[in-house]
Amino acid sequence: DEGKGKVVDLLAQDADMVCRCQGGNNAGHTVVVDSVEYDFHLLPSGITNPKVTAFIGNGVVIHLPGLFEEAEKNLRKGKGLTDWEKRLIISDRAHIVFDFHQAVDGIQEQQRQEQAGKNLGTTKKGIGPVYSAKAARSGLRICDLLADFHQFSERYKVLAQQYKSMYPTLEIDIEGELVKLKDYVEQLKPMVRDGVHYMYEALHGPPKKILVEGANAALLDIDFGTYPFVTSSNCTVGGVCTGLGMPPQNVGEVYGVVKAYTTRVGIGAFPSEQCNDIGELLQSRGKEVGVTTGRKRRCGWLDLVLLKYAHMINGFTALALTKLDILDVLPEIKVGVAYKVDNETIPHFPANQEVLHRVEVQYETLPGWNSDTSTARSFEDLPESAQKYVRFIEDHVGVPVKWIGVGKSRESMIQLF
Repeated sequence: DEGKGKVVDLLAQDADMVCRCQGGNNAGHTVVVDSVEYDFHLLPSGITNPKVTAFIGNGVVIHLPGLFEEAEKNLRKGKGLTDWEKRLIISDRAHIVFDFHQAVDGIQEQQRQEQAGKNLGTTKKGIGPVYSAKAARSGLRICDLLADFHQFSERYKVLAQQYKSMYPTLEIDIEGELVKLKDYVEQLKPMVRDGVHYMYEALHGPPKKILVEGANAALLDIDFGTYPFVTSSNCTVGGVCTGLGMPPQNVGEVYGVVKAYTTRVGIGAFPSEQCNDIGELLQSRGKEVGVTTGRKRRCGWLDLVLLKYAHMINGFTALALTKLDILDVLPEIKVGVAYKVDNETIPHFPANQEVLHRVEVQYETLPGWNSDTSTARSFEDLPESAQKYVRFIEDHVGVPVKWIGVGKSRESMIQLF
């Protein structure tokens, strides 16, 4: 979301390449450049830098109409996207999200609602169905679309029929869709490369700064998130190697982006959630609305159990702490430091949803600072209590905070070292 967008935007200033390795247009970040606000879902947000090559890796799932619409929409907003098609490279091994995947996503959500009384709260962007098709080995990839179109059409028809037999209410205009897909071929061709070869050259040619932008959050990871209320890909650091085709020894710094409080969009367990004035204050002051769905985000105190868990998986070398200024008006601030289940402190983050719902968060209360931090441009500019809040997080997680965000603009990201 916008916190991560801003960190990526900051790092992209001196990057040569910015990559996406997983997810699709279910993610959303806002980036402000020269006071123009751009919205990104599928494009790596570093693409606003004219010197950057943006790379969409094999682990990303691509809805082609979504990709071109997003580019057009941002083109109309300002000049940050001029010549985007010359700066974008797409892996030929990336899977394609079809309109019927999106339709199926909607039908599945409806069925979950009817059968279980609750859905997963997906973005209905077809992400689950397309990753399912990929795992079931019935998916179609960018390389298939650009090869023999007749063979592609045949496989598309088979896949469409499979979905129609599973979901009788599903309507697919097969011929119409194929016409649209064929139209994308010429536009796509110049952007598509063998992603593995491309990454290898980038890593072994003249030294490059390569930034990989994770989409979604650690707690939405298919393996490590609050399953089943997760996305269908690995949004933790492992997704970088599998989603770009590069070895782990090439992963250098790993930066975790975390708000000064916790938010969650959609349903699923949220132990530190505040369904009260505090939660509402954070939601309204933080303008916490999902970029992709427009849903209000649920808000709560910073949960260090979660953050430590994310660190165990990702091995953060530094943190970016964003939206600290949202806490400016609070007289005191709580931070979750441990979980209790049945009055026993548990040393880990529970895998099971039912257990997670029964967790009692143990909080430490820290003094607020009751003053405006949005004009701070160095750590020393921050009130003492705000400095202590930052240090408390560092000491607890064991990771240094490298950036502190205190506002929307690029200048409001304080760099500590």
